[in-house]
Amino acid sequence: MQAGQTPVFVMNAAPERQTGRKAQIANIVAAKTVADVIRSCLGPKAMLKMLLDPMGGILLTNDGNAILREIEVTHPAAKNMIELSRTQDEEVGDGTTSVIVIAGELLAQSHTLLERNIHPVVIISAFNKALQESLDVIQQISIPIDTSSDEEMLSLIKTSIGTKFVIRWSDLMCKLALQAIRTVSVSESGSSTSGIPTGITTVDIKRYARVEKIPGGAIEESKVLDGVMLNKDVTHPNMRRRIANPRIILLDCPLEYKKGESQTYIEISKESQWKDFQDEEEKQVREMCERIMEFKPDLIFTEKGISDYAQSILLQGNITAIRRVRKSDNNRIARAIGATIVNRTEDLRESDIGTKCGLFHIEKMGDEYFTFLTKCTTPKACTILLRGPSKDVLNEIDRNLADAMSVARNVVFNPFLAPGGGATEMAISVRLQQRAKTVQGIESWPFKAVADAMEVIPRTLVQNAGGNAIRVLTELRAKHASGEHSWGINGDTGKVEDMKKYGLYESASVKIQTLKTAVEAAKVLLRVDDIVQATRKEKDQGGGGGGGGGVGEGAMPEDMPQD
Repeated sequence: MQAGQTPVFVMNAAPERQTGRKAQIANIVAAKTVADVIRSCLGPKAMLKMLLDPMGGILLTNDGNAILREIEVTHPAAKNMIELSRTQDEEVGDGTTSVIVIAGELLAQSHTLLERNIHPVVIISAFNKALQESLDVIQQISIPIDTSSDEEMLSLIKTSIGTKFVIRWSDLMCKLALQAIRTVSVSESGSSTSGIPTGITTVDIKRYARVEKIPGGAIEESKVLDGVMLNKDVTHPNMRRRIANPRIILLDCPLEYKKGESQTYIEISKESQWKDFQDEEEKQVREMCERIMEFKPDLIFTEKGISDYAQSILLQGNITAIRRVRKSDNNRIARAIGATIVNRTEDLRESDIGTKCGLFHIEKMGDEYFTFLTKCTTPKACTILLRGPSKDVLNEIDRNLADAMSVARNVVFNPFLAPGGGATEMAISVRLQQRAKTVQGIESWPFKAVADAMEVIPRTLVQNAGGNAIRVLTELRAKHASGEHSWGINGDTGKVEDMKKYGLYESASVKIQTLKTAVEAAKVLLRVDDIVQATRKEKDQGGGGGGGGGVGEGAMPEDMPQD
């Protein structure tokens, strides 16, 4: 420090800080590391990852999103990459591994561009143009699909399931996914006669297609119920447990005496008043039950409680009651049986009663009792019953089935398919290589970089299948250069094959979303030129006993328990 100069502290010196090129390279390395973790999870020969969660549970999966959800990372760029896979899962349900692998490769290719002193803004501008070109290629090579054809839909869902753990039961899982989607599809007209209805269609899997996992039994016993199933038993042991064509009332109110909203005090001066008070409570409950019994129902579901007195009155009327049903379950029952949920018994009308259920019965599975409402005439909600040897296997089947249902749902909204097996990515790569030759100036380099990055998908498929990557990719490149866009990699053998004959097509909406998300993520991370870690490390602070002041640590001596 020179004499007479006052030191200027702009930023706190304690936090770590990386700037300029160093920050960009740190981001690229972090993103590439995340991509390398799940690269082996791509394709039908994918390896499984076994993760131990903090609670000691085991997660066994090759689903990109499920793996990254469990991994704890500290680097901000790596966190950004993990967020990508979550976005992809929420948006289209499939392609969670591909999006990370492509984004990682795009950033790896950007590394060499940065070393050539090409400005990040130039790279980003070229990435934008390359993305537009890529989307045009997907539009050109996509083929339409008939969503009402079982054969076409099943082959599409099979492609999604082909890379997953449940590939051994792929036919069963494809049928389950398609049946569930067909059930919950509702058009504006409301009629779903031959599969997927026309007009404005809504497919709400999250709300109306519930997956119930019950350990025990064989995986082959899994099925989609033509109705709803709940983990509930009847409230009174003498109530009927099997009713054919029941009349069902759904309530959102308790069948108990009304309690005061706030604390209520009642002063009683005579013993008879206490008797009157109790009689009034019973009268309230009796009036509610009598109002319900006027409609001659066989079955009542309520989201709230049912008092013992109400149970005995309903039992005399030969009515079965089930209480404390979840709100989401009640909504599903309403959709399946054509009933309306009523908030007050006084508001009940004949039109609110559900009559579309063919059979109500209660079964014991494992240690628990389950209520089934099946043989519904036109169910718009369903339960998928999964059986299997253990919880871990069931959780993995559930994840795979969710992907399959998402793929089927996407096709309903965007009925176009793109060739799979890395064929689409290779077609994009070849087109971008040709386009790079026509681009003037420095932007041709980033164009080539995106073209090279797209080859990562077919290359990884060959590597995971144990093939010779260089030889197979050269062969595939030659096919695409001569205009044969449907050729890709057979993930089982690692050889080049025509996807039209092999029957491997993926939803175009998944491909489009994968590219958009991956390029967007690469652009965001390239824009970063300064990383400041504003969080102070716990150990730097004077805490109790050298750790971060947790509960009980760093306590004052007088707070300590005395011997």
